[in-house]
Amino acid sequence: QVQLVESGGGSVQAGGSLRLACVASKVLPSSYYMGWFRQAPGKEREGVVVIFSDGSTSYADSVKGRFTVSKHDAKNTLYLQMMSLKPEDTGVYYCAADLGLSIYCSGDSCSHNWGQGTQVIVSS
Repeated sequence: QVQLVESGGGSVQAGGSLRLACVASKVLPSSYYMGWFRQAPGKEREGVVVIFSDGSTSYADSVKGRFTVSKHDAKNTLYLQMMSLKPEDTGVYYCAADLGLSIYCSGDSCSHNWGQGTQVIVSS
């Protein structure tokens, strides 16, 4: 098992930016994918972006062009730069790491490894 710790959430106005970070407790196997999911109040957890072992990415349509994922392997850290934030981006953002991670999966069964989540609130 790996521990994942997110940081960087907060409250911003629409149009603002935030940068989330997720630190893994150990080096992950090269076959693992990492990603960000989010859960809005009363809704199921949904995929935001996954970065694959070859560095390619898959973004949810709702965040394409606004969010950018990156990874610093030496620091075991995953980042999510969020720009042009909208009220509908509000939710708890979770970092995930697992084999076969997919943005098309919904719910907390999408990964065996989750962080504790970081709250993002975007006000209009």
